Amino acid sequence: MIEQQLAPPQQWLEQLLDLIGIPAQVKMEIHPTDSGDVDRESACWLTIDESTLTPAQTDILIGKDGETIDAIQYLANTLLNIDVASLEQRGFTVELNGYRARLQAELLRVAETVAQQVRETGLEVEMKSLSSAERRQVHTFFKDSGDLATESRGQEPDRRLVVRLR
Repeated sequence: MIEQQLAPPQQWLEQLLDLIGIPAQVKMEIHPTDSGDVDRESACWLTIDESTLTPAQTDILIGKDGETIDAIQYLANTLLNIDVASLEQRGFTVELNGYRARLQAELLRVAETVAQQVRETGLEVEMKSLSSAERRQVHTFFKDSGDLATESRGQEPDRRLVVRLR
């Protein structure tokens, strides 16, 4: 049932890739919530199959510093949630060649280093230069932490995430 509900996002991305001139198949995966449930809160990953792409095409789709893949993901999240009630909207992650997984692993390493620093010093630490999606991920990393809390401060484009003791 969920696969039927999510077939349009996969088709949408494949059509977008065709329009860009870099056709590729898209695989859809539902990542359950932390509790193991598969529901609207589950992450929907749209993975572009790079097996038929040249390295140059992969570079184009990722773009400098991930700008292109970020723009594609932004379009997916915006357009695929049009006319969807806010409580029913779903977040989409566009993946290509392990790019998002590498970024997420690096972000987790940085967050763990910050957590260790906060625990050792007792002082809050401000994480700079995070996108809104990265800030959300860090908030999620720490949401079940018994001793640490996070908050975002400031206004875009200078919004910062702060990690502190509870």
